[in-house]
Amino acid sequence: MLSHEDTVELIKLAQSGDDGAKEKLIAENIPLIKSIVKRFKGRLEYDDLMQLGAMGFVKAMSNFDVNYGVRFSTYAVPMISGEIKRFLRDDGAVKVSRWAKTLAAKITQFIEERQMNGQEEPTVEELATHFEVEQQDIVFALDTTHYLLSLSDPIGDGDGALLGDKIVGDGSPDEKLDQMLLKECIASLPDREKKIIILRYFRDKTQSEVARELGVSQVQVSRIENKILKKFKNDIGE
Repeated sequence: MLSHEDTVELIKLAQSGDDGAKEKLIAENIPLIKSIVKRFKGRLEYDDLMQLGAMGFVKAMSNFDVNYGVRFSTYAVPMISGEIKRFLRDDGAVKVSRWAKTLAAKITQFIEERQMNGQEEPTVEELATHFEVEQQDIVFALDTTHYLLSLSDPIGDGDGALLGDKIVGDGSPDEKLDQMLLKECIASLPDREKKIIILRYFRDKTQSEVARELGVSQVQVSRIENKILKKFKNDIGE
């Protein structure tokens, strides 16, 4: 394993056109690339994911500056995951049922019209009455981009692996990588969205409690939270 000093020296050589230094850096960092790629397993062929990850690594290698004051691996992680997630956003969007998308669009328009007229945002019950559907249909339509998974759900290519097997243990390299990516995602959020995530997932507040604290409706908190979780899923790849 290369020391930080050796890595920096190789980066300087690679940036000056030394192909041997580039190849050595890539070879030494294959485990890092693989650790990020496996978060996107099943969304593309493994070889394609590795190619995208390698492209992100090369970009990180080309753009890294020692004056950033961070270790190269810290800088490279979001570059690698970013290369993959950009491709998936362009070519791998999840398809949602036409019925759910249509209802969600109608709900959004209805809420915006009420807000423009100075009215309060409707509750789930009021939305269900207005659109003549069940309350759970309203929740589902607003929640179509956020799916709950069981820990016993199978993953991968039928090799018997379960979602629960992917949960990392305390202090593991995967956990540290997850924390690094999550910290970056939270830091990038606007203040209100950041507060919602902190209250919901670090202070164990319910959506109703968060809504009261922020002075908004529970429906609005649910919509914002789901939007954030979708962003996190794209950014981290899980």
